[in-house]
This record gives sequence, structure tokens and C-alpha cells, in this order.
Amino acid sequence: MTIACIEGRPATADELRALALAGCGHFSSMQVRRRAVQGLDLHLRRLKAGNRELFDAGLDDARVRGAILAALDAAGVDDASVRVTAFAPGFDPSRPDRPQAVELLVSVNPPRQADPKPVRVKTFAFQRPLPQVKHVGLLPQFHYRRRALREGADDALFVDARGRISEGAVWNIGFWDGHQVVWPQAEALRGTTERLLQAGLDEAGVPQRHAPVEARALGGFRAAFAANANGIWPVAGIDETVLRPDPALMGLLSRALERQPLAG
Repeated sequence: MTIACIEGRPATADELRALALAGCGHFSSMQVRRRAVQGLDLHLRRLKAGNRELFDAGLDDARVRGAILAALDAAGVDDASVRVTAFAPGFDPSRPDRPQAVELLVSVNPPRQADPKPVRVKTFAFQRPLPQVKHVGLLPQFHYRRRALREGADDALFVDARGRISEGAVWNIGFWDGHQVVWPQAEALRGTTERLLQAGLDEAGVPQRHAPVEARALGGFRAAFAANANGIWPVAGIDETVLRPDPALMGLLSRALERQPLAG
């Protein structure tokens, strides 16, 4: 069951209509456990940056925390999948240059955990607009996911105009060459779980680097993995390239993620 709240009260139809019709907003999704979140500072930073980019407005950390806790109170839960969406009820599409006051829509769903089953993905040439903002314009990502599924793959992976891998439909990707983790270097939305993994790998002394990765030149990699707020899972193939899931790598990544503390 989904509960949608604004400042702890049920969202009204008019408020939801404003978001649906304008289609202008940004969000961050997170897993809440015992009323705390891994990488909460990263989510807060993302929301503040998105607010400045879209609405020329600040966003107070305490307000975001309060909205999340109020929604959890309304739902009567301590563990949940939570999405915080910032939108402007008074947004005027003819004057998007005007600073806007925002509302925080917090949706609460049952907790989620990534399916550990390996996935095969199909590449598509696509560049997310405004990749630095996690905005609500997700139609292209789901369109390409739909195409991938219809063509026998499990999900979509995007490449830029130069054939460099950037990101998945709603996830980031990393590669393993047997010695180090390689993060694709291309314009993409940088994920909170991606950053948590990087911090955990650094703490564990695991080598990692950022480098361009071309979808047609994957022969130097032994394995790949995907990551988003729900967790991590293996990538078993990209187009015609077969990648063998590596349980040792997945264990290494799981431990790196588990090292990151919860914050409330």
C-alpha cells in the first residue's frame, strides 16, 4: 500500500494534479530501515541541488527530514521504501524562470531489496536530459526498458553518441577486470548507492577508477554489476557480450555497502 503525504498530511487531489499536469519536479528514492537511511547526506545534497537547478530555491535539510519522519508516522512504519519529490504547486509553464516555493511529496511503500538474479541488458543510444538532476521526466527510460523487454533482454543500458556506456534505465553500472572496479566515465545521473559503494571500496582498499567504457569493447572485463537504491545485482550480459556473474565480487560489493552507516 502506498501512502503519499505532504508535511505529514495526506496529499490532496489538487496537489497531485499540479505535479501531474506540470511534470516539473525532482526526487530522491531511498530505503529506510529503523527510521534511518544509508547515505542520507547524499540524498539531502541531491534534493538541494535539484531545487536550485529547477526552482531557484533553497531546501532545508531539517524540513526534508521532518517530512520523511511525518510520512513514516502517518504510515505507522519504521522500515519502508521512501521517495521524496519536490515540486512547485504554483509552477507556471509559461514562466519557468520565476523562483518557486516548493512542496515535499513523500510516498511510503513497503521495503524493497534488489533481486539478486543476474540480468542481460540491451544497449540504446540515449542521453538523459539534465543528467545532474534526478527529475521526474522518466518516460524515455521506461520506453527503452519496454523495448529491451520486448526484444528479449531484461533491461536497458544507455550509451552516448560516442558509444560509451553511461547508465542503466534507473541504475548505475560498474565493471570488474579481476583487479579493480571500473566506473564508466560518461554523462549520467550519479547514484547514491554508487557513491556509497565507492566509499566502502576505498575503506576496504579495493582499487577503483573512472574510465570510458565502450559497449563494443568489453573483452577486458570479467564481470559487471548494477546498483540503485534497492541494492546491487549482477549483469550477466550486454548485447552479445556474455559476462559471468562473480559471487566473490558480489560479496565484496555487499560488504562495502554494509560498511556505510545509517543516519536519521
